[in-house]
Amino acid sequence: QVQLVESGGGLVQAGGFLRLSCAASARIFSLTSMGWYRQAPGKQRERVAVIDSGGTTEYGDSVKDRFIIYRDKDKNTVYLQMNSLKPEDTGVYYCNAVRLIGPGLWGQGTQVTVSS
Repeated sequence: QVQLVESGGGLVQAGGFLRLSCAASARIFSLTSMGWYRQAPGKQRERVAVIDSGGTTEYGDSVKDRFIIYRDKDKNTVYLQMNSLKPEDTGVYYCNAVRLIGPGLWGQGTQVTVSS
């Protein structure tokens, strides 16, 4: 079973930046897209950014123009560059992979905390 492992979370001041990484333990067959989701305490999980197999990206309204999702196919890794961070960006960030065949994959999550 392919596993997704996130890294790069931490504590940062408002206005700062972080880069999250999501590494797949092996190539994901029939992959259609990978993305980042986040969940703040007491809130539902929300989609942050997605990149499909063709490289097309989509962003949540709250992170447009601040976050960038990109990937390195050779390393089976997807990244989330987060700039101009705000306290409301605080939450656990999860990596997700969607496949044509088989269930979606989720990482274990990485905590991002933005202090004001």
